Amino acid sequence: MRKRATAKQVADAAGVSKWTVIRAFTPGASITDESKRKVLETAAALNYTPNLLARSLATNSTGQIAVFVDDFSNPQKLPFLEALTEKLQAAGLVVMLININSHFDHVNALLHADQRQVDAIILFGTAFRDETLTDLQQGQGMPPMFVLARDSQIDGVPAVVCDAELALKEIVDHLHAGGYKRPGFMSGATALSTALKRSHYFTEFWAEKGIQDIVHMSAEKYSLDAGAASVRKYLSEASPDDRIDVLMCENDILAMGAMDEIRARFHLQVPEDIAIVGFDNYELSGSFGYGITTYEQPRDEMIDAILSMVKGHSDLKTVTLRGELVVRNSTLRSADLAPLK
Repeated sequence: MRKRATAKQVADAAGVSKWTVIRAFTPGASITDESKRKVLETAAALNYTPNLLARSLATNSTGQIAVFVDDFSNPQKLPFLEALTEKLQAAGLVVMLININSHFDHVNALLHADQRQVDAIILFGTAFRDETLTDLQQGQGMPPMFVLARDSQIDGVPAVVCDAELALKEIVDHLHAGGYKRPGFMSGATALSTALKRSHYFTEFWAEKGIQDIVHMSAEKYSLDAGAASVRKYLSEASPDDRIDVLMCENDILAMGAMDEIRARFHLQVPEDIAIVGFDNYELSGSFGYGITTYEQPRDEMIDAILSMVKGHSDLKTVTLRGELVVRNSTLRSADLAPLK
């Protein structure tokens, strides 16, 4: 196997010092245009590229960011991951995507990432155990951790989230103004150390309007089938006279699964019989076949905030950002009302 050219070989051939070669490949480093041109031309002739591993030893930074994901069945993860990896890579960082599953849990993943000397870890999932992550996070030399799109319950681990309190207030105000009085809420997979708080605020704001009786449903995971199964169980047991008139789902995938089941199996109409609300503004939720009222998270702003902390440009603290209510036909029963989007 042909050996790689070294910085010293480039320096000797270009008639400069080794440190001049290093500066030529370091963004923002002090070097004259002439010296940089000479180094880059010589490097190209020798087919030289910088050894990032060696540089990381010198700078104590690998430029690698680990992203932990545990619910790949949720298609709403993909647009977020696309935007997150794009912005991290544009900032000169390398993304290491780690699949948290029954064979490779969060503890193994965290130790694995630390052994690879990543600069930071982004938790982008649901089942991260509070007690274990806290112990590991407090270990000497562990990389900083961040929670994306969920609240952090771990001391010293900041989160970047959409403002759930404001979001649910806007949603409940919209539903109450539409005349709905028998609300239900469908939650997704149980979060062990991070939480969405959407169910909590949904219940709280309805109570402020004098409605205490909230029907709660639970789906095993964030998927179409889980959303359908949860509402199927409820409708099979509930009396038609007592059933809910609006169902808020923790995300759009659950809402789409619930809507399919309500219309196809039980032959009910949306929103005339049961209105549907989702969360996240997943692309398909706005299609003609669904038209689901939802709440859009400020995805780009959230990723920019976490990137700023990863790069050390801002303080390590939880950031809460405002999203936007997107009203569609799934909650509009009156003919004289028009959807916002």
